[in-house]
Amino acid sequence: MYYETVFIVNPDISQENTETMTNELVDKIEKAGARIVKREYWGSRPLAYSIQKRNRGHYSLLVTDGAADVSKMIDETLRLDERVLRFLTTSITELSDEPSPLLRRRVAAEEKAEEAKSDEKTETKEEVKTESKVEEKTEEATEAKAEEKVEAEEKPEKAPVKKAAAKKDADVEEKTEEKAEG
Repeated sequence: MYYETVFIVNPDISQENTETMTNELVDKIEKAGARIVKREYWGSRPLAYSIQKRNRGHYSLLVTDGAADVSKMIDETLRLDERVLRFLTTSITELSDEPSPLLRRRVAAEEKAEEAKSDEKTETKEEVKTESKVEEKTEEATEAKAEEKVEAEEKPEKAPVKKAAAKKDADVEEKTEEKAEG
């Protein structure tokens, strides 16, 4: 018969200490003659309701194969441990090789987080490229405006000269016409 034990450890305990506590429990179980079939750490998760003024806890799952005595020993050990907020042991008839639904969700969330990071890196690279293009266009526009200013500054100097030259040409033509008539 298989026994599934889920227990919640005080969130003030670090993850490493939670793993150490779980290892100690596993050693006790193996010394009692049972074997660990499945072991999962589900991480620090929010509680459905406050327990001992705590709103989070480290969740762990152990599936053991052994006699009912081992199940009672696990319950007694967890009951006496002050670091454990809650625990529940149930008997199961079928054993699944697949990870538990919570572990699947946790793995999926971690994968999404990794994808989001890679997407952010890609977006950042694209933003940098876009920003560099914008900067190039801004520089080109600034250079074009500077060139226009230079041309505008040059044109007023040339424009009066051209107007004066055109005026002289018109005066010369008038004089030439007057001489031709006169």
